[in-house]
Amino acid sequence: MQNKRTVVKVGTSTLTYENGKINYRRIEALCKVLSDLQNSGEQIMLVSSGAIGVGMGKAGLSKRPSETKKKQALAAIGQCELMFMYDKLFGEYNHSVAQILLTRYAVETNQKRQNVINTIDELISMNIIPIINENDTVAIDELEGNNFGDNDMLSAIVAGLVSADRLIILTDIDGLYDSNPRENPNASKLDVVEKINGEILDMAAGTGSNRGTGGMITKLQAADYATKRGVEVYVMSGEKPENLYEVFDGNNIGTKFLARH
Repeated sequence: MQNKRTVVKVGTSTLTYENGKINYRRIEALCKVLSDLQNSGEQIMLVSSGAIGVGMGKAGLSKRPSETKKKQALAAIGQCELMFMYDKLFGEYNHSVAQILLTRYAVETNQKRQNVINTIDELISMNIIPIINENDTVAIDELEGNNFGDNDMLSAIVAGLVSADRLIILTDIDGLYDSNPRENPNASKLDVVEKINGEILDMAAGTGSNRGTGGMITKLQAADYATKRGVEVYVMSGEKPENLYEVFDGNNIGTKFLARH
């Protein structure tokens, strides 16, 4: 049986508490589950936000700054801490990780895209888990709102590049609702979306968190990009990383976006 490739994207709101400090219990659980899935034969790639959020916690800031240079500095502080943490926690389950920092310019030509694919393929062949993030320290486009959009789109681009079977986006909401569940107690969750159209996009209210850059709209844009490239997409809550097993067991606890072959 051929190994399946899975890209897991985890957002800042999943990795940190409301005050910006690291949620160690959740990250530890995530690393354990991903290590176990890798042991089962899955080829796991992790696209991780959180550098700026972790940097905020380390620098003692409770609110994300608006100045680009401050966000760059926080990304530099936080990226170190983030990779140190992943290296340590994955290492406890006998898995090595590798850091890949990307900018839009790294995938703008066929040759550059192939270089990225070659690196990821080689890491996977060595049973090493690639951890991918946008290079916020030098690529200010995303910080100012116009690069990959945020790591949601980056995860979709990576999933397309490596011909992943599925992309799982972990966030602070358990799927797509027909209206904002934080404002409407009668909002209903969509279990399966066959095609992302204008009506579906209209359902995505602006529900970003203080520590992240995206809301549901960026997840839908990412899902649209990935599904058009034959990648199945799941948007689900990252509160309990153990719920990832449900996806691999064929159960759907978030919103599933069908691949369009």
